[in-house]
Amino acid sequence: MLTSVSTMSRGKVPVSAKNGAIKLVAGNSNPALAEAISSCLSLPLTKAIVRRFADMEIFVEIQENVRGSDVFVIQSTSYPANDHLMELLIIIDALRRASARRITAVIPYFGYARQDRKAGPRTPISAKLVANLITHAGADRVMTLDLHAGQIQGFFDIPTDNLYASPVMVRDIKDKFDLSKVMVVSPDVGGVVRARGLAKRINAPLAIIDKRRERAGESEVMNVIGDVDGYTCILVDDIVDSGGTLVNAADALLANGAKDVYAYITHGVLSGGAVARVTSSKLKELVITDSIQPTEAIRKAANIRHLSIAPLIGEAIGRTASEESVSSLFD
Repeated sequence: MLTSVSTMSRGKVPVSAKNGAIKLVAGNSNPALAEAISSCLSLPLTKAIVRRFADMEIFVEIQENVRGSDVFVIQSTSYPANDHLMELLIIIDALRRASARRITAVIPYFGYARQDRKAGPRTPISAKLVANLITHAGADRVMTLDLHAGQIQGFFDIPTDNLYASPVMVRDIKDKFDLSKVMVVSPDVGGVVRARGLAKRINAPLAIIDKRRERAGESEVMNVIGDVDGYTCILVDDIVDSGGTLVNAADALLANGAKDVYAYITHGVLSGGAVARVTSSKLKELVITDSIQPTEAIRKAANIRHLSIAPLIGEAIGRTASEESVSSLFD
């Protein structure tokens, strides 16, 4: 029997295989996370070469026998998104041609997820295209974390597990804060379901930021729905990219009487000048997971902190390999 997430975070995850020997293969997107998952499972990473030719074409060679194995490919499609996506596709193809019994694409951060619908005339639904590419490359199932939109699971014609970082965040929030003085805040109306779920787990009240987005990458805070006066506010979202929404939300909450403002975000994309924007803002702390490998600037930022999702993903991999329930991780 596998341990719970909380217990498992303090030790190793026992794994048993029902679909052949378990193999872990990693691309170049987040080697630190892959090593951490490997350590949690007490399984070494399979030896593989993922490199570039002189013209930047990607070459993959799996250097161990994977015939009949249950293989988990760990690869976020983070910046540079196209390179890491191609690495994932080529690794899957190499494993399929090497006769792996089952291939699971473990994608902690699923790039292109924000393009989940036609945003205007003559525009693509790129998330669906990427789902098709992964499926046709030869993946048998997908495992990802906090999809930007839950319906993306339906874009795949193969089993897809969407994990949630909330248990990791809840544990950290309970350790750090007096919950009687905490209010969970959704930075926009679209994230209310996610924020409400976390608020329910810690029995905290909920507030919502009503904002109007004038153009992509920019937002204007219009109103705070809820009485935040005297509370320590925790903003909850799946992605922080430019950081503009969080900074504006923090300003609005403080202007409405909030004591302090923290943010718990699953995927720290933090592109462009986002790190400088966050470090110079009134945010007390931004907490992100290691679903995306942090840059040097992120590591040095005084008010940005990381939570590891390696135990959570390791537990999910172990349960998948032994054909146990993954959803019960979040009950």
